[in-house]
Amino acid sequence: MMRRMMSAMAVTGVVASLALSGNVLAQGDLTRKPQKLPELLMGSEESDYSLSNKTYALETGKAYRLEIVASGLKPYALRAPEFFSSIYLRKIEAGGMEIKATSLIELEFEDEGTAEIFFVPIKPGTFEFYIQGLRQKGMEGVFVVK
Repeated sequence: MMRRMMSAMAVTGVVASLALSGNVLAQGDLTRKPQKLPELLMGSEESDYSLSNKTYALETGKAYRLEIVASGLKPYALRAPEFFSSIYLRKIEAGGMEIKATSLIELEFEDEGTAEIFFVPIKPGTFEFYIQGLRQKGMEGVFVVK
């Protein structure tokens, strides 16, 4: 009986301290009203190997949408394995369709095209992104999530 009371008091204390910290629950749907990020353009008139942005600053728990545009100058395969595994992926829009998936490995563009990803970062850190096979040409960057 005494042990049960002590356990109940301990659980109550933990719940109370979490509630006071403000980190218990979010209100509303975190995936709605995403903030539009600057587009990521792969390749340009100046260079087939350019990226329009190399750093994205994000916050956990905020919704974002990122438009990824391939110039068509080369095939581009965008990879960000650690980042993709640390986000909640809501959907991908490409080619006039919505793709609902729980994870993403790579976005590969054989020709000119656009894909838009809608996501919420859930883990802080610095995560690399790169174009498969073209890192040595400078086609890499980072997502910095706080």
